[in-house]
Amino acid sequence: MRRNDIAFWTGAALFLLAILLATVLVRNEYPFFAGYVILQFIVLAVAWSILGGAAGYVNFGTNAFFGAGVYTAVFLTKAFGAPLLLQIAVAAAVGSLLGFAVGLLTLRMQGIFFSIATIALAIIIETSVTNWRYVGGAAGIQLQRPQVMAPFDSYVKMLFVVQALLVVVSVAITRYIQHSWIGRGLQALKDDELAAECTGVPTLRLKMLACVLSGALLAAAGAPAAMYLQYADPSSAFNLNYSVSVLAMALIGGTSHWLGPVLGAILLGSTQQILAVTISSEVNVLVLGIMLVLFVVGAPKGLIGLFRSFSFRAGAGK
Repeated sequence: MRRNDIAFWTGAALFLLAILLATVLVRNEYPFFAGYVILQFIVLAVAWSILGGAAGYVNFGTNAFFGAGVYTAVFLTKAFGAPLLLQIAVAAAVGSLLGFAVGLLTLRMQGIFFSIATIALAIIIETSVTNWRYVGGAAGIQLQRPQVMAPFDSYVKMLFVVQALLVVVSVAITRYIQHSWIGRGLQALKDDELAAECTGVPTLRLKMLACVLSGALLAAAGAPAAMYLQYADPSSAFNLNYSVSVLAMALIGGTSHWLGPVLGAILLGSTQQILAVTISSEVNVLVLGIMLVLFVVGAPKGLIGLFRSFSFRAGAGK
């Protein structure tokens, strides 16, 4: 293993160890309730960056994949009483199939046409679920959490740890893509798709792969949300706020490196949770818009771009 790989997996192990220790040492459940949302947004932002950042295809249909994950879990719970890990696995499979279907239908589109198509996808899926009475339809459905499994004393704490594991998996996949031939191919088609095709880059296959992986992770992140809230309804599961927030997090963090969406999700997710407690959750959209405008105008390459610029200036000044 390379030195960077060792450092990454050591950091991931320490991160998970800290998460487990927190579930034992911290008795108040609110930090886990709020922390789950931040971890969820990290997974969503990182998953979005596979297609939106690396390939340059802006996906406004994040809420479609997230909602598909939520209602996959709802269906499995009601029909079979499936355990949480199976719900996540099946949701990931559904998300990958949905990503493959979306890829076949839309990835030959480019620019704004692709983005509009992903919005239409979210509307179609939400409308279908709204008319599916078995999973509650427009009225929504209440869910009963099963008994929590050892060593956890709270279901919220268990969901917190599960989402932390999804963070490690999603970041590891995105990091691998960035440092592999897949990432180099995606970067080539992002810079100039026609030129990439002329040089032998399998652009359509790479876009399909990116769409499948991104869809699988987006849906997997949504699966635990049903048990997190103990309730699901189409308007909240397919809320457009997921698409806007995730896009903003990725852009604010920077899409040129896998760490960018992580930083953006932590910054915006934490800010939103603090505002929801201290002022009102309605302020979140306003703050999101202001921060997005400030970064697009003042730092278009995000936090990663700012850090690299600062490091370059510091090195040049020596």
